[in-house]
Amino acid sequence: KWEKCFDCGQDFHGAVCLALGWACWKTYVGRPDRDGFRSTSMELLGDALRQSSLPKEALPVLEANLDLLRRYWSNDELSILNAQGNLANCLDDVGRLDEAVVLKRRVYARRVATVGVSDKRTLLDGLNLSQHFLRPGLWAEGITLLRDHLLPTARRSLGLDHDLTMDLDQKLAFAIMQNPFSAFFENLECTREELLEAQSIMLDVVQRRRRVFGPA
Repeated sequence: KWEKCFDCGQDFHGAVCLALGWACWKTYVGRPDRDGFRSTSMELLGDALRQSSLPKEALPVLEANLDLLRRYWSNDELSILNAQGNLANCLDDVGRLDEAVVLKRRVYARRVATVGVSDKRTLLDGLNLSQHFLRPGLWAEGITLLRDHLLPTARRSLGLDHDLTMDLDQKLAFAIMQNPFSAFFENLECTREELLEAQSIMLDVVQRRRRVFGPA
């Protein structure tokens, strides 16, 4: 009702998503703090604000929702992990990168411990974490996470043609191309082999996406 269209099954986005986020919150705001629908509506509103490019407005909403989950549903670790992941992404959006990467590391580690490395949610958290590593000083760690951990697991558990697997492949190719030592930054330390590897990955991803989703 609040997130997807009944007719086509697509997620709402843009102004409709934001309007429904506020409508959902207004529907349940009068309920007690420990009411599950109220907590869910707060999370939905925070996500809608963030998706509408309003991260500063979303941040206190997502923080309040996480506080409620810890207070009343402290045993529901998976819901808390989801809330922490949403908050970490919002911290990223507002430029609080150091706080975001610390929280994303924590979420990824706990997700591995609770549901395992092959779970789709773990792989999504790993993808989010890898984006933070792709900056000076952490580049090698980001590429290692993608190439040696996330991608082999995704290919094995989800398959080569799963959308998330292809997202991880694409992220690895971008990571290689955008390496601070790459030729794109006019530094001759980048090897030809690295650029050829990135090109090969991207061509393969394009072919798989066309096969799975059809031509653009």
